[in-house]
Amino acid sequence: MNLTFGSPWLLLLLLLVPAVAAAAWWLERRRARYAVAFTNLDVLAAVAGTRRRRVVSLLPLILFLLAVATASAAVARPRLPLSEPSSQATVVLLVDVSGSMRATDVRPSRLGAAQEAMTLFEQKIPKSVKIGLVAFSNGPDVLVEPTTDRGQLEEGIDLLTPESGTAIGDAIGEAVQVVKEGVGDAPRDKQGKLPGTIVLLSDGAQTRGTLTPMQGADLAREAGIRIFTVVLGTDHGTVGGGFGGFFGFGFGGGGRIAVRPDPVTLAAIAKDTGGQTFRAKTANKVQTVYKQLGQSIARRTVRHEVSAWFAAAAAAFLLASLAAARIAGGRLP
Repeated sequence: MNLTFGSPWLLLLLLLVPAVAAAAWWLERRRARYAVAFTNLDVLAAVAGTRRRRVVSLLPLILFLLAVATASAAVARPRLPLSEPSSQATVVLLVDVSGSMRATDVRPSRLGAAQEAMTLFEQKIPKSVKIGLVAFSNGPDVLVEPTTDRGQLEEGIDLLTPESGTAIGDAIGEAVQVVKEGVGDAPRDKQGKLPGTIVLLSDGAQTRGTLTPMQGADLAREAGIRIFTVVLGTDHGTVGGGFGGFFGFGFGGGGRIAVRPDPVTLAAIAKDTGGQTFRAKTANKVQTVYKQLGQSIARRTVRHEVSAWFAAAAAAFLLASLAAARIAGGRLP
């Protein structure tokens, strides 16, 4: 917890804690001397019994000291780094719609699972964040420009259908331009990053396009845009071979064709841009990944003054101290 203070010199008030503790100790010793000077055997027996309840009798004082400490900290204007939605944040969902997304090793299909996960993502991300949708096969296609209209985004997700090849590099290049337009003239953070993010989901290696995947990643890195990659599918996924070259390889015929994901390339893209990579082999896993991303990205850390929190804690400790003193039959210093 990176706690700082707006007026740290006021933390000198914390010296009141040992001062109050010392005063309480002095008063307790004075009461003890008075009891010894003016007592009888019955009183001495009572004193002996009191020692057995010493821990209970100290509770009001401990709570009172906590109240003094938290109240002193509140005066010094404590500040905590808290996460909040970025008002200028833009997220582009970049989704592979190549022919391999027909595979059913992830139910109901790879693309179907991706559509359900993206719908969950838009429900979890703050409403103020603009979301765009770019699909890619042989080339990229901007289906939804960055918008806060979730209905428009859901319509775009519903329109996704498997097509043919996989042009990852070109798709990243297009998504970078979409993010730039979405964030406008928003300032960069301390790491030089824009408040824009690309979430790339793909299930295979590049088969088409002009830019290589890493050339696309370099464009994103230079623009200050993080890419989070999701590798969808198992190593055992297959599709029918009778679609006549829809993968971009130009081969047809029957039988089944293996469609293995390319986690190495997608991990390299995420690493190059400062993002993260995830592997999803089931529909539940891809939904979990998108839910996690929806709750974490497109946010910024801002220091907020939390004096009110400390003041409330001080009041609670004081009330607890008074209640404990009443129950224990003791007194506060």
